[in-house]
Amino acid sequence: MARRSAGILVHRNGDNGPEVLLGHMGGPFWVNKDEAAWSIPKGEHTEDEPPQEAARREFLEELGLPAPEGELVSLGEARQSAKVVAVWAVAGSVDLDRVVLGTFQMEWPPRSGKFAEFPELDRVAWFDLETAAVKLVKGQRIFLERLIARLD
Repeated sequence: MARRSAGILVHRNGDNGPEVLLGHMGGPFWVNKDEAAWSIPKGEHTEDEPPQEAARREFLEELGLPAPEGELVSLGEARQSAKVVAVWAVAGSVDLDRVVLGTFQMEWPPRSGKFAEFPELDRVAWFDLETAAVKLVKGQRIFLERLIARLD
């Protein structure tokens, strides 16, 4: 059975049109990458946790803030690597100065027996839709396309 993940894509009207909030993936694999290295705040959940609740929980864990209040609009599901990802969109804003990024532990260097702590996301930023399409990991671009279709 595929692992499941859920997330929330926050969008707002910026000075030059719609913008979305993305997080740059943390950890040693992503440190020197920018294109296709940003993600919708999301995380894994078990089958018994409702995906929408998991999306809210993961947003809070990764950014240290609750997702903006408002109607969560389903952007559906898509397969990303070995996971099935469900994403909801919400119109709102996030004060980037209040973000407190969550962390995870992993063996590093690989097969060393040593564990290090890394941020799940090492920074967050607002991007216009064109820039976001380049920044997002390929498996999540479908959610941006679905959001754009809803906004049009």
